[in-house]
Amino acid sequence: MSQPQVLFVDDDDDIRASASQALELAGFHVRGFAAADRMLGEVNPGLTGAIVTDIRMPGLDGMSFMQRVHDIDPEIPVILITGHGDVQLAVRAMREGAYDFIEKPFSTAHLAEVVRRALDRRRLVVENRELRQVMEQGDMLDQRLAGRTGVMVALRERLRVVAATGADVLLQGPEGSGKKAAARAMHDASPRRDKPFVAINCAALPEDMAGSELFGHEVGAFPGAMRTRVGRLEHARGGTVYLEDVTALNDELQAQLLQVLDERAFRRAGSSELISLDARFVFATGRNLEDEAAQGRLRQDLMFRMNAVSIALPALAQRREDIPRLFLQLLHEAASRFRKTAPDVPGELLAMLSQRDWPGNVRELRNWAERMVLGLEADAVEPAIGLSGKLADRVAAFEKTVLMAELQASGGSLRTVYERLGLSRKTLYEKMQRHGLRREDFTGD
Repeated sequence: MSQPQVLFVDDDDDIRASASQALELAGFHVRGFAAADRMLGEVNPGLTGAIVTDIRMPGLDGMSFMQRVHDIDPEIPVILITGHGDVQLAVRAMREGAYDFIEKPFSTAHLAEVVRRALDRRRLVVENRELRQVMEQGDMLDQRLAGRTGVMVALRERLRVVAATGADVLLQGPEGSGKKAAARAMHDASPRRDKPFVAINCAALPEDMAGSELFGHEVGAFPGAMRTRVGRLEHARGGTVYLEDVTALNDELQAQLLQVLDERAFRRAGSSELISLDARFVFATGRNLEDEAAQGRLRQDLMFRMNAVSIALPALAQRREDIPRLFLQLLHEAASRFRKTAPDVPGELLAMLSQRDWPGNVRELRNWAERMVLGLEADAVEPAIGLSGKLADRVAAFEKTVLMAELQASGGSLRTVYERLGLSRKTLYEKMQRHGLRREDFTGD
């Protein structure tokens, strides 16, 4: 939150100067204006301060000015300074939203006390807004990285913590595990959310143009460079750079990237001008970086720089309990995208989905959901369970999966579940208790 300030408006130079000085001596940061219209450009919904203005001024008077301020943000406190004969006007102003009024002549102590209360109120308003924004971003992160298993709850919590910092991050996980979605969610939950999110797959860059794609070039930097090109990194200024498969870059480009990470600046090809780069870097890989460095595909110094903050994303097979809910979410997203009605999914199918290994992870599950929406589910999921271990453990795991799938399919309706499975209410409760299942986890609330 920026430093709170008092914006003081009065066309009387002496009053403005003396009141501003008194408020500064009381510990406030004050900016004085001789006319209200000159101050309007300083007013915005992010203003953390309060406004003190005379009512009677040439041009834009105090009442009209207050209305203009409240058109921008009705919760900015406006304190009106009135003459002895303006009390009725001031009372009307209070009804119309003024924070308070001070009658001339006033003591500086009284002015300071009113201003202090106004700033405290504004601080609470801004803090509540920021808290609501954080909560909304948190909800977005929950939607993009859905799942109620312990590994997913821990993942979201770690992403929230890191998102609030400016630290570069390495996301490690198998193909299709949602690394780009995690990077995007982290960007949207960070102070950089209003700046660009630039995703770059280094393996997809043309080998002879990779440097120009990343860093840009000037006219004449090489044969065929007929005009200046702004690189993708430069497009991300103030935001987040998401880099996949850095090992696809040659050693020279890896060295340039390392320099960018260390200095937060780079040069376009053919230029001596240093361009500053205020951006967070999020790296993504499904490979073991130490193995890549040992085999010469990744500079060791770059590996250490990338690996400052590392977050692992689980494979889908590591969170099977999330699969029914995640599949239904992906199914409805696909139905919305294709403008179709999402088909009903029987609990038996959700149970079968939960038992597959899904080597393509969330990406593969999304593809299957899309095919089902489009009516192309001929390549239905194999019913093979594929569990290992003792028979009792396999049976218990399958029973839990079936119960979870039926609870998910029914939206948490216990009656529907025990009637479908031919169980008594008591038996269903006992089984849910044995497997640690709670009805409220499946109601969608």
